[in-house]
Amino acid sequence: MRSVFMMRAPTTLVRMFLLSLLALLTLGNTAASPMRYTLDARASEVAAKVPFFGLASKTARFPKMQGMVSITPGAPERAVIDVTFDATALEAPDRVTLARLRGEKFFDVENYPTVRFVGRSLKLTSPTQGKVEGELTARGITRPQVLEVTFEEDPVTSPGKPIRFTGSTTIDRRDYGMKAYPMIVGSKVDITLKARMVPR
Repeated sequence: MRSVFMMRAPTTLVRMFLLSLLALLTLGNTAASPMRYTLDARASEVAAKVPFFGLASKTARFPKMQGMVSITPGAPERAVIDVTFDATALEAPDRVTLARLRGEKFFDVENYPTVRFVGRSLKLTSPTQGKVEGELTARGITRPQVLEVTFEEDPVTSPGKPIRFTGSTTIDRRDYGMKAYPMIVGSKVDITLKARMVPR
């Protein structure tokens, strides 16, 4: 009887160890599951400000958009931010500017009705600030772009709650084929995204 027990005991211990290891791995995978959010378009906005005559500036707005955010706790480098703006709904401070921005020399909304930013990596510099490396597509042209982001709260420690963040970047409009009126309109465009994301 003693020899049988001695033979079975190690086998039982091995099984217990493997089951415990499997449970830990399962819990680890659950803890690392991405937190997914959908853009609340009614509480979000994108603004693009460009110098005008070198003395003032004009701001265009994109009031219609859709998008999502995915953040993996402990692995911010796997974060995804995907936001698409409706260029046909673009708003400007006056009719002349609006017509030009929607026209073929700028956003050419008839042929390119959307502008899209896809961020594929979040590098946090603090619990509420960081940089999102991704790509911006406008007029069918895609360029790498970095979005500086600031969250109202630490998104990793606030699962299940809506999150708000502000993102900003500066682009050169010439990189996207918008080269008209160089003596009137500045080449650098400051873009600001204010977004509210809700869990899905």
